[in-house]
Amino acid sequence: MHSPWNIEAWFQVVRARIMSIMDRYTIGQLAKAANIPTSTIRYYERRGLVLPASRSDGNYRLFDADALDRLMFVRSAQGAGFTLSDIAELLALREDRVAPCDEVQGLISSRLDQVVEQIEHLKAVDGMLRDWLKVCKGAQHSGKCGVLVGLQPTKKKKCAKAKKTP
Repeated sequence: MHSPWNIEAWFQVVRARIMSIMDRYTIGQLAKAANIPTSTIRYYERRGLVLPASRSDGNYRLFDADALDRLMFVRSAQGAGFTLSDIAELLALREDRVAPCDEVQGLISSRLDQVVEQIEHLKAVDGMLRDWLKVCKGAQHSGKCGVLVGLQPTKKKKCAKAKKTP
């Protein structure tokens, strides 16, 4: 399975964390440390997934090492297929400091059910595309693509007007 994080990016994050234990990150510094665009951080901020720890004298948002941890958690959870809503729940459970295993298992089960459903849908799409490819190849000599003809909406038959009763 391909990980969204490479070793070089991981070392950058670790180095940045060590160097900034007492420091604060501007949004640009945080983006660089997490290897994500500032627009993504702003979006996560609007969703409540990451929040600035304070403001500078110039009113710039300042983030701390916890924000970097949260960003890494969000990206890792996204890589596992969780939605941002799921991730918000996971973050809340993580902060409760109580073993929330039942709730986490529920989220995982729910997400797994969705993945199974998507796989079934993709299998159906795969079958349909394979059938269309056969139709297309079979009709190639006629000069008309059988798929394009088949996808053309049929003209609706005119309905006879119902007689009005007095």
